[in-house]
Amino acid sequence: MLILDRVGSAQEWCMAQKKAGNTIGLVPTMGYLHEGHLSLVEQARSKCDIVVVSIFVNPIQFGVGEDFETYPRDLSRDQDLLEEKHVDALFAPSISEMYPPGYRTFVEVGGEITAKLCGASRPGHFKGVTTVVSKLFNICVPDKAFFGQKDAQQVMVIEKMVRELNFPLEIVRVPIVREEDGLAKSSRNVYLDAEQRQQALVLSRALKEAHSRIERGERDVARLKEIMREVIAASPQAIIDYVEIYDAADLGDVDQVDRKILMALAVKFGSTRLIDNRLVEV
Repeated sequence: MLILDRVGSAQEWCMAQKKAGNTIGLVPTMGYLHEGHLSLVEQARSKCDIVVVSIFVNPIQFGVGEDFETYPRDLSRDQDLLEEKHVDALFAPSISEMYPPGYRTFVEVGGEITAKLCGASRPGHFKGVTTVVSKLFNICVPDKAFFGQKDAQQVMVIEKMVRELNFPLEIVRVPIVREEDGLAKSSRNVYLDAEQRQQALVLSRALKEAHSRIERGERDVARLKEIMREVIAASPQAIIDYVEIYDAADLGDVDQVDRKILMALAVKFGSTRLIDNRLVEV
């Protein structure tokens, strides 16, 4: 596996691959890889000639008081995992390489799609995401880029950016990977102590219960959100950030489940904020 840490050398290598007729699949990550990330790599491997994984803990998508400094990092471990998956190149730049002195250029998607859910809870977060992802697209020139459904709003925002800025690539969504007990895989799960880890199961349980009620005929969105809140309330350590149901196409408001919807949750356990979601179509 080739390891690249300079923008110029990464861009030059990727462009050479394109000129040789190879398709490139990009998997953008912040590292501390788990099975969810590796499922993205596997999808990229199956659909593209060349697989490039980026590891970059992006400071501009973290807000004041968030966990940028403590975000888990283990580049050596990540490299070993990627080697096992036969990744062709790892792009792992420094902060100064991505944002050199005097950097003042940003990419921002406006509208409801970034104003709700994590956009409301983490002001400026998606501006940081779309800026770094657009840079990665320009550096790695992928034909396809792979993102996990766990970060559902992020994928929707990136899809909108790609459409509206005419990036010549395809965004591929990959389903959520869960632990055997239902907890969505996340690099932040490592922050949870044993009790918090057990209580965090209320996220997947809440989504499952709401889905079950929909299958049994419940259509009122307000009632479904109340049901999810009741399930989460069974965890004494859970502090709800949001429990929402929106149109799965554009995060538009819905009162009744009469189309494909996104049920989305964000809940804190101690200082650890976890997200989860489920798509439901009736």
